[in-house]
Amino acid sequence: MEEIFMGLFKEFKDDFSQAVNELVPGDVPEKEVEPKAQTADNLVVDTIGENVDVASELSKLDGLLEHVEEQPQETTVPRPTPSENFAEHTINTQKEEQIPQMNDIPQPVNTQPVNNNVLSGDVQDETSVITASTVLTGDLQSSGSFDIQGTINGNVMCNGKIVVTGTVNGNTNSSEFFADVAKVEGEIVSTGTVKIGAGSVIIGNISASSAVIAGAVKGDIDVQGPVVVDTSAVIMGNIKSRSVQINNGAVIEGFCSQTYADIDVQGLFEGK
Repeated sequence: MEEIFMGLFKEFKDDFSQAVNELVPGDVPEKEVEPKAQTADNLVVDTIGENVDVASELSKLDGLLEHVEEQPQETTVPRPTPSENFAEHTINTQKEEQIPQMNDIPQPVNTQPVNNNVLSGDVQDETSVITASTVLTGDLQSSGSFDIQGTINGNVMCNGKIVVTGTVNGNTNSSEFFADVAKVEGEIVSTGTVKIGAGSVIIGNISASSAVIAGAVKGDIDVQGPVVVDTSAVIMGNIKSRSVQINNGAVIEGFCSQTYADIDVQGLFEGK
């Protein structure tokens, strides 16, 4: 009976020692682990003597248990996995980096043409003088008046009066227009009077409320009021006005029509 008990105890000790070695490799002395001898038939051979102190063996087991409990347990730290919020934040950041700033976007350039109508508002009591040695290229606008002694390559528009003693290559629009020994190549529009002095050359149509022509005009004249054609005037174009006065010596190559007259000329001949 004692031999059976010792055999069972030996097998229990060997199995427990092997389990301890697997848990704590290298910490248990090799002499405390009894090797298991195997034969060709895989049979366990009892290598322990008959005289075994059971209390001593149990005390060894208690020491082994205490040794195992004192070993620090390895903790496995889980690797962080990217969350959906982190992935979305990364994608949104990349999209924001691809969006150009508003400052890098080129702004549209205003290419609207200059309005040729008279500027709105009152006439300012100031005159812009373009000296004889000045050549300007571009349109001019003012709420006052212009005194053009030099050369303007562009349209001129103002609320006041335009006085030209130089050259204007462009259209003009003003409340009054006066040319004296000047050259204007463009249309002249005025809400008031247009005066073309002797020695001036105008190539373009003239529209005004009244006109006095003493220079050379190549173009049609459309005036709501009276037109005076002086002795030195040369006109190549039609004259449409309320009334016309042609002084002796003036040259007109065109038709004169009092379209704006108060008299019904056609009615005078009806029923006759």
